[in-house]
Amino acid sequence: MAGPTKRWLRRINPWSRRKSDLATVLEWAARAGYAARGFVYLSIGALAAMAATELARSPAGSRGAVAALAEWPLGLLWIALIAAGLICFSVWRALQAIFDADHQGKAPKALVGRAGQAISGLVYGGLAWSLLEVLDGLEDVSEMADNRAAREQAAGMMDMPFGRWLVVGLGLFILGAGVANLIKTFGKGFGEKLGCNPKVQRWARWIGRFGYGARGLAFAPLGYLFIKSGWTAEAGEARKLGGALQLLEAQPLGSPILFLTGVGLAAFGVFAMIEARWRRIDPPDPT
Repeated sequence: MAGPTKRWLRRINPWSRRKSDLATVLEWAARAGYAARGFVYLSIGALAAMAATELARSPAGSRGAVAALAEWPLGLLWIALIAAGLICFSVWRALQAIFDADHQGKAPKALVGRAGQAISGLVYGGLAWSLLEVLDGLEDVSEMADNRAAREQAAGMMDMPFGRWLVVGLGLFILGAGVANLIKTFGKGFGEKLGCNPKVQRWARWIGRFGYGARGLAFAPLGYLFIKSGWTAEAGEARKLGGALQLLEAQPLGSPILFLTGVGLAAFGVFAMIEARWRRIDPPDPT
């Protein structure tokens, strides 16, 4: 009787209905966020694959990949929509981390995952802010400027007490995130939150596994560059994701590796869009 009783209370209590409506708004905000994240990674992957085949000058990071849209018809509108979506995704990450929207619990492993979601929310929030600055024309969006920003951030951290070790710690965190992506690639419960039919879920899981694997491999050189920057006290070593992809391209057999990584990152973007459509999302509802 709990279910019918709850529904009856909602019918006679307008405040309860508003709270339920809020949960619906949060769900759609989360879906918009997954779609925006998917578009960002799809753009990064496509540019990396094109760079590997010499169809583009160099692979780009998240901000550079999205900012390239500025040259498209209605490009600034696209950038504004992506920035709004990333803000929504940051809100969803906050709900996951603080209010346990995914019902992960309070076990040590779950708390580590929720902490990672909190940091992810901050990262995507920062990306959204940088895209809003792009709209205002406040900063250069080239990949060179992106790497320069990373070096300036690393230099600022090094000026702090124990700054070198903070940079090393950041590199270790990025490296750990890459390893976590690789572990997730082979996890038994991968894709279990997709609320679609088994046939769709089967091929979606393969796309997602490939995407998470490529993302994990792409994070490895990025983490290495930050660790090296802190260890040697050379802020010039720090780079963003686009710089890490450039490092991959410079290795032996770099172009084929970059191409596969780019296709994988694009697959991660496609999987995020699949999540936008079919992921089961249950935001906290205070009713």
